[in-house]
Amino acid sequence: MNRAAAASPAPTLHAESPDGVLIAYRVHDEGESDASLPPVLLVHGFASNSRVTWEGTGWVRALLDAGRAVITVDLRGHGESDKPADADSYTPERQGADLVAVLDSVGATRVDVVGYSMGNRVVSGLAELAPECVRRVVIGGAGPREWFATWDLDEARGVLLRDEPSGNPHLERVLRPAIAAGADREALLACIEGVLGAPLSIPGGIPTLFVAGEQDPVPEGVQELALEWDSDLVTIPGRDHVSTLTSRAFKDAAIAFLAAESAATDED
Repeated sequence: MNRAAAASPAPTLHAESPDGVLIAYRVHDEGESDASLPPVLLVHGFASNSRVTWEGTGWVRALLDAGRAVITVDLRGHGESDKPADADSYTPERQGADLVAVLDSVGATRVDVVGYSMGNRVVSGLAELAPECVRRVVIGGAGPREWFATWDLDEARGVLLRDEPSGNPHLERVLRPAIAAGADREALLACIEGVLGAPLSIPGGIPTLFVAGEQDPVPEGVQELALEWDSDLVTIPGRDHVSTLTSRAFKDAAIAFLAAESAATDED
């Protein structure tokens, strides 16, 4: 029997954020992880969850095979986490505090992080709040422009609360499948309002890698931002915002980047 078949599913646990919201998370570790490297925290994007974004696309398996322990999180408003319905509950600072609560619950003092899409605004909140906890960051499918800022909020409200059609095909492609899957509509709207316009900001001492699909419009401007931050950018040929996640090239680039030593932090 191979390891994938023998492994038991990681149980869902919950951490309590400072505002009382319960955040679902899972720790994936088959006992063969490299003790010299921290766990990898995976942070999914909007209208998804950790099982769809990271388990279903092979990320958890790839990281385990590379000798890394993995922490997956359902962001508030998503998956098995609590779903408050007010915009103030979804600021990157609040959601960054959720990640700190998860790390405290796990007992992890430092992690490497892979974020995708909106999840990178939450990673920014974590890095600003607790930079000492973050060793390296992979920013996937995100750039300097916060994508919700390109949406018409009235159209988003119409789709989510009244099932009205929208003229924005990107908004439709994101919201309609989430609604069909039974997502909490009020929580998704609150999340949009809470994150809208949030900057992408990682403290300069934390090494960062950008990854973007060649056909993905969401990370517009990422090449210029990578140059500004003196960070590498990996472009995945022929991939859009959804298909970039399944790319083996994305996984390989992230695993290699996260395996490197970071002299500025590893000496602590």
